[in-house]
Amino acid sequence: MHQLDNPAVTTATPTANASDLLLERVAATPDVALFSRAVESGRVDITAADFLVEVKSLAKGFIAAGLEPGQRVGLLARTRYEWSLIDFAAWFAGVVLVPVYETSSPFQIRWNLGDSGAVAVIVEDAALRARVGDVLPDLPLVERVWTIDDGDLDLLTAQGTAIDDGQLERRRRLANEDDIATIIYTSGTTGTPKGCVLTHGNFVELCRNTADAIPEVLAPGASTLLFLPLAHVFARFIAVVSVYSGVRIAHQGDTNKLIETLGEFKPTFLLAVPRVFEKLYNSSEQRAEAAGRGKLFRQAAEAAIAHSKARDRGHVPLGLRLRFAVLDRLVLSRLRTALGGNMQFAVSGGGPLGERLGHFYRSLGVSILEGYGLTETTAPATVCRPGSVTIGTVGPPLPGVSVRIADDGEVEIAGVNVFTGYWRNADATASAVADGWLRTGDLGRFDENGNLIITGRKKEIIVTAGGKNVAPAALEDPIRGNPIVAQAVVVGDRRPFIAALVTLDAEMLPAWLRHNGLDPEMGRDAAAAHPAVIAEVQRAIDHGNSHVSRAESIRSFVILPTEFTEASGHLTPKLSMKRSVILEDFAREIELLYAGTPGHLDAAPEREPTLSKTTA
Repeated sequence: MHQLDNPAVTTATPTANASDLLLERVAATPDVALFSRAVESGRVDITAADFLVEVKSLAKGFIAAGLEPGQRVGLLARTRYEWSLIDFAAWFAGVVLVPVYETSSPFQIRWNLGDSGAVAVIVEDAALRARVGDVLPDLPLVERVWTIDDGDLDLLTAQGTAIDDGQLERRRRLANEDDIATIIYTSGTTGTPKGCVLTHGNFVELCRNTADAIPEVLAPGASTLLFLPLAHVFARFIAVVSVYSGVRIAHQGDTNKLIETLGEFKPTFLLAVPRVFEKLYNSSEQRAEAAGRGKLFRQAAEAAIAHSKARDRGHVPLGLRLRFAVLDRLVLSRLRTALGGNMQFAVSGGGPLGERLGHFYRSLGVSILEGYGLTETTAPATVCRPGSVTIGTVGPPLPGVSVRIADDGEVEIAGVNVFTGYWRNADATASAVADGWLRTGDLGRFDENGNLIITGRKKEIIVTAGGKNVAPAALEDPIRGNPIVAQAVVVGDRRPFIAALVTLDAEMLPAWLRHNGLDPEMGRDAAAAHPAVIAEVQRAIDHGNSHVSRAESIRSFVILPTEFTEASGHLTPKLSMKRSVILEDFAREIELLYAGTPGHLDAAPEREPTLSKTTA
């Protein structure tokens, strides 16, 4: 067993709670802009002091409305300013927020609100109010539903004028670090969602230690654009630590407007999942293709990756330096401008980024800090540090966090960030935590510098009929790097060889078809069976196979005439694959992959979809 301990760098304050994070910021820099709100005339900054006034006013409204300390309140809203306002107001009022993704199904809404015992719900708009209304008959404890877009927060604020400052302060100080700050439900990739109980201490101590660990990112003058769902712990933690650190935050709940808002707001760092970085890269390549500069873009990307790798080796040859400088000016500077021009860092989590993109963005001037964590660890447990990024790793433990690798390779975590357990689920808690150590279910190892490398999911490891252990991520991540590939799902448990389900990227496909002299209006059904598309996916498969041994390589694949989405039930809100659901829904296609013998997988005429054997 290999264990790394990183002692906390700040002294714990048992009497503190998450509201103190805002008060400390206001005391230090009351006039610093914490938020930037989009208005018709442009943007309006909200200072720390002004934000505190709004938070206190809304908190008083919660108290006046009859909410009691410790009661749970649901929140369904896109990423927007009011999310953080409600979050801190709930803490000031002693209320426990239960976030629910605005894309949640009626079952998920009913379960999360019912299981948590929520007594009230805040929703963004009329559509979400109607969706909550559909399940209200099954939620007898919910007595109020407030709608942000209907002005209900203003009504609460007006109602709160009856509450004096002394009453609010007494309520605010009730909670200490051991008390519940929030209950966040898991995405339910494996069964019914479980409510992760995160304490005030989890947020307070992790924020303070993280701010000390990455001061370059959270420096004075820093800014970030939040667009990931704040219902997820990853974005929510970044929002809270940004408030604590004095980072200026803007919000964009519509990802279709991400590039536009990046160019307008010009953040210094960004928080995203790997799929976002893939999309940004692929979109740039396709725009270059449409402008007749596709070959030049690929040359620039190759030079950027080679330049970054050479930096890691300690020497960049003169020829490569000159080639990169020219291509950077001609091509890459355009993408840098599209990202706002000020971006220095990006924090990536929720899955492996892949070395190719890590090197590409670093040469672009954006150092991507990969991190690792779970809802159960209040988001980050490890993160790469600016100035010492080892691409392909998720960095060393944060201060106050210990990480160890069990004898079977499972990553286990203990420290200031680890939750207290699952809400009203002692059995699940007992199976996840032993002696203060969280069993993550992920497999990993440390490199020689103490950086954690995640190698796969313990429950997702495929064992072939021949006894070969295969980690799907090692194959899936490089395959997804192809512009027309949306998702790749490796299969083969107890099968004679490894195979894959592949979906096409609906956004990237038309431009690729046009560039290759094919009809850009071709439907996904036709594209999935087209020889040129199959050949391109084969190239992606070959690239994935180059990362593993022959025994682990993909021998056959099928291109599905669909795409995995959250709406289809195959992805979580943070875009993680629900592998078990996919395997069940596409069981027929998987059976067809193994209907023949390896090397003889040609489908019978009546079979659909088309199967392809690889050249592995």
